Amino acid sequence: QVQLVESGGGLVQPGGSLRLSCAASGSIFSISVMGWYRQAPGKERELVAAITSAGTPTYADSVKGRFTISRDNAKNTGYLQMNSLEPEDTAVYYCNIGFRAMSTGRWTDYWGQGTQVTVSS
Repeated sequence: QVQLVESGGGLVQPGGSLRLSCAASGSIFSISVMGWYRQAPGKERELVAAITSAGTPTYADSVKGRFTISRDNAKNTGYLQMNSLEPEDTAVYYCNIGFRAMSTGRWTDYWGQGTQVTVSS
């Protein structure tokens, strides 16, 4: 079994910052890609940022220059530093990992439960 524990969401004023964390544990041999997605009310889930095991990041155009994704491979933990937050960033943020299961050796992916980020004055 795999667990993803997300934390760091909350209410912040426009221009503020938040740091999301995603800690993975359980039957994980290795993690390839860690990604953050978000889903606003009435909208589809979209990729915000992702990072490979080698540390190569990818960002959605809407967050480039404001968000920074990182990971600590030793801790199986990923982070999303969000600066200069805008009301349009309001959404539930989900962590997703692509990993190789220790028990089966197969590659699969897993979603976290989501954490709410609200940007409002």
